[in-house]
Amino acid sequence: MALPENVSMKRIKGEYTRLVLREMTLEETLLSVWQQVLVENAPTMSLGNRSYAVKRTSRSRLRAVDFECEGQSIRGLEQNPNTSSRWAELARNGKKVMQFLVERQYVASVVEGKVQFYGGRGDPRLNPRK
Repeated sequence: MALPENVSMKRIKGEYTRLVLREMTLEETLLSVWQQVLVENAPTMSLGNRSYAVKRTSRSRLRAVDFECEGQSIRGLEQNPNTSSRWAELARNGKKVMQFLVERQYVASVVEGKVQFYGGRGDPRLNPRK
């Protein structure tokens, strides 16, 4: 049986094992959101022990989910294929594209399972406010 990437088995006194759950990285979290929402078409998405409803935007009917990661509120938004951006062109060509926003600013995207951060990983919008 394959374990999720954020679970590991530990040996205790040679025979016993226990499951150890580690926190997912930001990149793993964004990939998980993309996978659940766009690939699996899930009506709800789970991160750890929390569930989040996947909704549709009112105007374009795009899938959207609001969730928390590393103390920050993040929105995952399906790429609108009816715009003129390069991301939209990828979506029109059948690629699964999700954009991620913090405080209404685009901070990352996932295209076909590959994460791209805008402005570098040190972008202050991705860090919890002090």
